[in-house]
Amino acid sequence: MANRDDKAGATASAADAGDDTERSLLIADDDQAFRARLARAMELRGYVVTAVGSVAEALAQLAAPPAYAVIDLRLGDGNGLEIVGPLRKARPDMRIVVLTGYGNIATAVAAVKEGAVDYLSKPADADAIEQALMAHGKKLPPPPSNPMSADRVRWEHIQRVFEQCDRNVSETARRLNMHRRTLQRILGKHAPREQ
Repeated sequence: MANRDDKAGATASAADAGDDTERSLLIADDDQAFRARLARAMELRGYVVTAVGSVAEALAQLAAPPAYAVIDLRLGDGNGLEIVGPLRKARPDMRIVVLTGYGNIATAVAAVKEGAVDYLSKPADADAIEQALMAHGKKLPPPPSNPMSADRVRWEHIQRVFEQCDRNVSETARRLNMHRRTLQRILGKHAPREQ
């Protein structure tokens, strides 16, 4: 009688573990505050979360790959795209969403080619992230209720190119085909406010 109860308990535990595997989520983001908030929000939605802050820590999760992953494009020790391919090889059915503060079409295309299912600009909330993780088929998600303005998109693009040029104003101006003084004025201003 005790053996049956033990077996039933073991079966229930195995079923629970299976559910955990299917709701397992890796969050890789070097912004500790954002990572902690997102991890907590996703745990409240029923995910079993592993939150890491670097490429190396994320790659260490390949031994037991999760069902889902949310990867920041910029991590302290590298590029989040370095994680996407190895994660997909470890678990081909994994659903991966890439996050970034610097939206860029070329990077979005690269993320999708590596195997990400979606690409979201920060700040993305837990609802938008879960919706992207759970979206299946070719149906596009609904448009954002508060998309970035054209001025904000332009500002983000300039900031990204500036960072890629190691914060060299002259090189950034040359690549953007913009006068150096105009660029300096733009860089001296704060980001456009969102409505």
